[in-house]
Amino acid sequence: MTSAVPVFAGLFGAGLAANGIMMLSAPEAWYFAVPGVTSTGPFNQHFLRDIGLIFVLLGATFALGAARPETRTLLWSMAAIWLSGHALFHFWEVAVGICGPEVLPRDFPAVTLPALIAIALSLWSVRHVER
Repeated sequence: MTSAVPVFAGLFGAGLAANGIMMLSAPEAWYFAVPGVTSTGPFNQHFLRDIGLIFVLLGATFALGAARPETRTLLWSMAAIWLSGHALFHFWEVAVGICGPEVLPRDFPAVTLPALIAIALSLWSVRHVER
């Protein structure tokens, strides 16, 4: 099990990076392909590419942490902070009435679940620090 976690983290990172690469290379296609995105505002190529860069960076942190145990906790924790902030922002939008609660289940796979996975990986890395 212990060796499977870094492999999973590397695959998770690859998925995050692939999402970012799609946002960078085909932002309009990404905008129309991801459920719910069109309801968050008009298409903005610059904004999507900015966020795409973040997702490539997040993916790299999980991949690098999977390969380099001595950096794992820091890298995965920093990525978990951003992903958690992103998820909390979506909850805040519901709390203040910008969106209805029906968006939370729709957003869960792409917003909340990655944050929960990142938190779990970060906690695992703290428990399995290689010195």
